[in-house]
Amino acid sequence: MDYKPLRRFLRPLAAALVTLPLLSGCVPHYTLNGSSINYDIYKTVDIGYFPIRAALVYPPLQQTFENELLNYVTRNTRLQEIDSNNADLKLEGEITGYSLSPQAVGTDAYATETRLTITVHVKYTDTKNPANNIDQNFSAYRQFDASLMLTDVQDDLCQQISEELVNLIFNATFGNW
Repeated sequence: MDYKPLRRFLRPLAAALVTLPLLSGCVPHYTLNGSSINYDIYKTVDIGYFPIRAALVYPPLQQTFENELLNYVTRNTRLQEIDSNNADLKLEGEITGYSLSPQAVGTDAYATETRLTITVHVKYTDTKNPANNIDQNFSAYRQFDASLMLTDVQDDLCQQISEELVNLIFNATFGNW
């Protein structure tokens, strides 16, 4: 079968589809991380400290969470991180929950899995548009085999949970445009 007539039709059509947005002055903007920040308006962000205010305290969690949040925002936006009250966007809060709870119960009436839950209270302030402000709690958890000692899995679980929390926070704040 001869495909030349079909090619003659498809090539100009493909070229028109590619150049049409350029001619109309509208260039689509796609991001894979869910953010679509207007960088003409928003240039800076202040990511504050997230102290631990939970009843149970695991001190390395604060640094793990703060580093993950800062790195994620830095990697996924073009905002400049500054320590100032004059930032266009502000993220601050506290780690309010760090708890363990038994989950699955075996035939011997002992827990076979334990759940580690971390809760973070976040205050997001948009100084340019206060309608975007958020004051909200975010929680995430991981379960682990109850036969394991928490001290053996704690660092890895905190890293995983921090990553999930940061993703939830980012989508609720920077992704809410």
